[in-house]
Amino acid sequence: MKLSVWTYEGPPHVGAIRVATGMEKVHLVLHAPQGDTYADLLFTMIERRNHRPPVTYTTFQARDLGSDTASLFKKACIEAYERFKPELLLVGASCTAELIQDDPGGLAETLGLPVPVVPLELPSYQRKENFGADETFFQIVKTLSRPLEKTSEITCNLIGPTALGFRHRDDVLEMTKLLNSMGIKVNVSAPYGATPKDIELISQAHFNVLMYPETGEMACRYLERTYSQPFTKTVPIGVGAISDFVKEVSEIVEINASDADTYSQLPWYSASVDSTYLTSKRVFIFGDGTHAMTAARIARDEIGFEVVGLGCFNRELARPMRKFAATFGLDALISDDYLEVEKHIQAVAPELILGTQMERHIGKRLGIPCAVISAPVHVQDFPARYSPQMGPEGANVIFDTWVHPLVMGLEEHLLTMFREDFEFHDEAGPSHHAAHSPRQKNEPQVAEATDNIAENKMIWLKDAEKELKKIPFFVRGKARKNTEKYAENNGFSEISIETLYEAKAHYAR
Repeated sequence: MKLSVWTYEGPPHVGAIRVATGMEKVHLVLHAPQGDTYADLLFTMIERRNHRPPVTYTTFQARDLGSDTASLFKKACIEAYERFKPELLLVGASCTAELIQDDPGGLAETLGLPVPVVPLELPSYQRKENFGADETFFQIVKTLSRPLEKTSEITCNLIGPTALGFRHRDDVLEMTKLLNSMGIKVNVSAPYGATPKDIELISQAHFNVLMYPETGEMACRYLERTYSQPFTKTVPIGVGAISDFVKEVSEIVEINASDADTYSQLPWYSASVDSTYLTSKRVFIFGDGTHAMTAARIARDEIGFEVVGLGCFNRELARPMRKFAATFGLDALISDDYLEVEKHIQAVAPELILGTQMERHIGKRLGIPCAVISAPVHVQDFPARYSPQMGPEGANVIFDTWVHPLVMGLEEHLLTMFREDFEFHDEAGPSHHAAHSPRQKNEPQVAEATDNIAENKMIWLKDAEKELKKIPFFVRGKARKNTEKYAENNGFSEISIETLYEAKAHYAR
C-alpha cells in the first residue's frame, strides 16, 4: 500500500465494495476502524448514489485493540444479517484491520448464518482496488455458480461492470443493444445489477463478454475452465474494435452477424472538413490498461492523432501494455505515481491529454487540454445523460469528448490573438452589454495569466512575453522551454523578441 495525496487506485477493500454495491441483495461486513468508512463517500458523493453502499464496518477503536476484536466482528455479522437479510454475505478486512490478524472468514463460518458466506482475501499491502474487485467477483462466482444446461437460444453474460466504474452503467445498455442486434440475448450482467440468484444461472449462457479485464478476467477464466464457456478478448471501444468484436463473437457462436448494428458517426466526423485540423495533433494517453489501449487505437487509426506517450497505472496489465505500446514505437509508462506521469507529460509536450482525473489536474497546471477516458474520475464523469464508451454510441461520445477540449483551445487561442482588437481587448466591457463600452473601474479585474516560472532565472523582456502569448496555449510551454534552452546555450540572460524567433528557427531545422 502506497500513501499519497492522490492515488490512482484505492486499497483492495474498495474494490470489494464496488462489487457489493453494484450487486443487489448482497452485504459486505468489513473488519475496519472508523476511519476506513471514508469509502462511503466515493459512492454517495462521486457516483451520486441515493443510498449508502451495503457495507457494515466493525469500526473498532484504539481502546478495542487490547481486548477481543474478534467478538466485535462476529457481533457485526449477526446484526448485519438480521437487519438487511441479504442472500449473500461477504466478509473481509481493510488495510488497517489486516494488521491485527483476525480471521473474518473463519469467524463468520462459526456463526452458522442461513446464507452463503464468502470470505475475501484482500492483501492491502500487496495489491490494489482493481484486484480487490476482480478477486471478490471471482469468489462470488466460484461459490454460487453451478453446472446447468445451455439455453435453447444463444445467450451470453456481460462480465466486469461494477459500481464506481467509468461509464459502466451505460456500457451495459450499449452492449445489450449491440448483442441484441446480432440475435444474442444477455443472460446475466454481473456484478453490476446482478443478484446471487442470477450468479447461480451464469453457467447456462453460451459464452461470456469480458467488458473490463481489470475487474472480470479471473471470473471469466474460471467459467471457461469449469463450464467450457469461452470469453471474448476484444473490448469494443472504438469503431475498429467494434468490428473486431462482432467478428470474434460470430466465430465463437458460429452465426452470421451481418445485421449487427455497428453504425457510428465517428468516421464521418473524423473525415469531415471541419475535423481536418485535428489530424496529427500530439496526444499523451494514460489510464487503466483497457481504456488506455483502446483509446490509443482510436486516436491513431480513427481520428488521426499522433500518440507521443502511452501508459497505465495498473501493473496487472503492464505486460500487454508494453507489447501494445511497442506497435506505436513507444516505451510504455507503467507507474502509479502521478508526479512521474506529470514529468513524462512535460517531456513529450503533447497538445492533448487523454487520461484520468489526475491527468486533468496535471493538464490544468501545464495549460494542456485533457479529456477523461478512465477511472479515477470526478463526479462530472457520472453524467445524468446516456454517455457510454462502448459500442456505436460510445464511439460518438468519445469523438465529442476528445475533440471539444481542442476546439475550446482554439477559441482561447483566437481570443488571445485578438486581445488588442478594439472589441476584444482586456479593457472592453462584455460584448452583450455594448462591446465598445469600457470596463467599469469598480469591476474586479481578472489577473492576466502569466507563463513565467517563479524559480526561472531567465528574464523575458516585455515584447518577447507579449509575442509568446500569441502561440496557442497547448504548445506555449514547449515554445518557452525551447527558447530558454536556446538562450542558456548561447549565454543570454535576457530573452528578447529576436531571441524568440532565433530559437524558433534553430529548432525548426
